[in-house]
Amino acid sequence: MNEKNTKKIKKTDLSITVLLVLGIILVVNFFSYQLFTRFDLTQNKNFSISPVSKKTVKELADVVNVKVYFSDNLPSQVLGLKQEVKDMLGEYAAFSNGKINVEYINPASDEKTQQELYMIGIPQVTFQVYEKDKAQTVNAYFGIAISYGDKTEAIPTIQKEASGLEYQLTTAIKKVISERIATVGIVTSHETVGLEDAMSSAYKALQELYTVQKVEVKDDVDISSDINTLVIVGAKDKFTDKQIAKIEKFVNAGGSLLVFQDGVMVEQGLKTNKSDLSLNKLFAKYGLKVNQDLVADNRSGMASFTQGFLSFSVPYPFWPKITKDGFNQNETAVSSLTSVLLPWVSSVEVIKAQDNKSYSKLAYTTPKAWNVTDNFNVTPNNLAAPTAQKEYAMAMSVSGKADFDSENQKDQFLGKLIVVGDSDFVQENFLRQSPDNLTFFQNLVDSVSLDNALIEIRSKVVSSRPIKEGLTDSTIAMIRYFNVFGVTVIVVAFGVIRYFSRRKNKFVDEL
Repeated sequence: MNEKNTKKIKKTDLSITVLLVLGIILVVNFFSYQLFTRFDLTQNKNFSISPVSKKTVKELADVVNVKVYFSDNLPSQVLGLKQEVKDMLGEYAAFSNGKINVEYINPASDEKTQQELYMIGIPQVTFQVYEKDKAQTVNAYFGIAISYGDKTEAIPTIQKEASGLEYQLTTAIKKVISERIATVGIVTSHETVGLEDAMSSAYKALQELYTVQKVEVKDDVDISSDINTLVIVGAKDKFTDKQIAKIEKFVNAGGSLLVFQDGVMVEQGLKTNKSDLSLNKLFAKYGLKVNQDLVADNRSGMASFTQGFLSFSVPYPFWPKITKDGFNQNETAVSSLTSVLLPWVSSVEVIKAQDNKSYSKLAYTTPKAWNVTDNFNVTPNNLAAPTAQKEYAMAMSVSGKADFDSENQKDQFLGKLIVVGDSDFVQENFLRQSPDNLTFFQNLVDSVSLDNALIEIRSKVVSSRPIKEGLTDSTIAMIRYFNVFGVTVIVVAFGVIRYFSRRKNKFVDEL
């Protein structure tokens, strides 16, 4: 009798528990329609939009229309990305208080819609698909148009990385609601690096966000006051004193200056030449100097060389690799970066700190770096032994109250200047080897042209997580094997322990 009562009580308890759980699920489900939240356990919140995106849409004064053009014949390899786009836009809409209106459109064979897409810059994309053991091509639309009033910004093709899409969406929204877009001037005189070929990716990336102007620095022409930031990449020709005075006047009038200047040029065949550093006259007025040296570091990237019929790859000290501990964590422009390669970089130093200016090292080597100041031999087979080793700065920023000629203009702005002792890293051949180099370049431009918040979006995805240096080979192997098998072993062990524990409890109950 007692045993029957016990079983009856257990069944009743189980029924009540099930009903309670179902009730809780119903209540949670009801409130989930009223309150939006997302639990993102990734370190950088890779699957949630950033605070700057939430703030942007929350502060919208009027409705922004987002039209998403998805063709029905999209191949299977982008269907996952399609769902990610829907989730992300849903989050934008949820935080906008009704100010983001999202519409999904299949252009299909509608000629009028296709003509509109052509006018706003959204083309059909060609995808490679494999069906029935055959490679085929499929043309489809996979773009987004953001409109506000009479302004429209297009994202021609959706990127594969979620952070890249969020950056595009937020900047596009900022552009359509802004009255004026920041203008970046890139110097094309003085044999700087070619925009359309050598640094085409960086040039294209800047055009997506800014109004970009090509600038020729001349003796008798002022740099336009419409330009917010002036960028000089790898100038080989000498700047005259008058031209330097024009740049200084631009900076002192509130413009930002970003210079990527090699102290030593390494050309084809590994021939080396000291650069003409006429811009050092300008840097000196702000207390900085680019040295005519090459910095080498024990922490370096891999470089490929050809000798006769043989090709080989080796760690190459003249390509210092900057990892997270080589970036200033107090500077938003670089604090999120994890891996940047600076080929044939020169050191940058403060020659005379000025009281009214603030100096900051943005990127620096390990303490085991050294520099070569003469007799440059950069061939991998004949590298000289390291000399005195120490840490070198390779990118520095200076800000503060600039010195004016006119007394009436004093203290009216904060000047911004960033100097990097390398121009190779942003060129196409090195961007392919180290994609984070482009992020480094974009972040520096953004840091002197926009608010720093957008930088956080671009830097969300960590592309490299190197194992900490200084560990023994056995420790590195142990970490590697734990990453591969560790979680599986823990789950299996938990299952076995749980199984025997339940068997033991059942045996005790039966007794």
